Amino acid sequence: MSATRIGIIGGSGIYDIEGLEGAEWVAVDSPFGTPSDRILTGTLDGVAMAFLPRHGRGHVHSPSTVPYRANIDALKRLGVTDVFSVSACGSFREEMAPGDFVVVDQFVDRTFAREKSFFGEGCVAHVSVAHPTCPRLGRAALEAARAEGITVHDGGTYLAMEGPQFSTLAESRLYREVWGCDVIGMTNMPEAKLAREAELCYASVAMITDYDSWHPDHGEVAITQIIETLQGNAAKARALVARLPGLLGKDRAPCPHGCDRALDYALMTAPDKRDPDLVAKLGAVAGRMLA
Repeated sequence: MSATRIGIIGGSGIYDIEGLEGAEWVAVDSPFGTPSDRILTGTLDGVAMAFLPRHGRGHVHSPSTVPYRANIDALKRLGVTDVFSVSACGSFREEMAPGDFVVVDQFVDRTFAREKSFFGEGCVAHVSVAHPTCPRLGRAALEAARAEGITVHDGGTYLAMEGPQFSTLAESRLYREVWGCDVIGMTNMPEAKLAREAELCYASVAMITDYDSWHPDHGEVAITQIIETLQGNAAKARALVARLPGLLGKDRAPCPHGCDRALDYALMTAPDKRDPDLVAKLGAVAGRMLA
């Protein structure tokens, strides 16, 4: 058994966590750059927690400029074991309405302007993301949402687009009608892939703000509508997060789904061929395998 440390990556409208004991914003240095912001650390119901505002306080990072690698690396350096991503999204399903939450279990990654791996030339690794989220954390998020009376959907496919513009009508119809996606957002990729490389359990809670542009009765995405719904969603998200320590507990067994052992067979580069500079950068992410 090890100690649980919950990491929360907050999306649009969520810039802190209320009620943390011993709350302190700490700077964490990462060899992959500067994280989005300082990280708020503390305990909640006796469980260690770390909160990172994905866009930075004041929303200074666009989806494309979020330093995803630095963020995940920094959380790992703080000893985080379980990561919950909370983010705004649009919906492709009538029954998934604005104000609802979706516990995402699959992704289609259409981003193209982001660094998507900690590994590369000099230390090559291939991890499986066939099942990119942790079912154990997904169940906890689902239970927490239901306990708060939040309308929540169990499972869904998240289309990750580059942004920062919203979809064209043709794109929205493609993603919904041809590809069968359920929600659309701009920030869960490469975040989920990087969490897997860092051997962190990861769950995605998508908060629906709009119907994207496909819906004949809603038309194009309206920023005013999104902001209004965001405010309501943020309060519900904070309530959901407050229930997580009680559901996960202080003690943590190895992940039954193997998220925390994702690198067991992933490293491909022979030890004598590895780039020592890259290996040094990977100390937090893959130190277990590179020591």
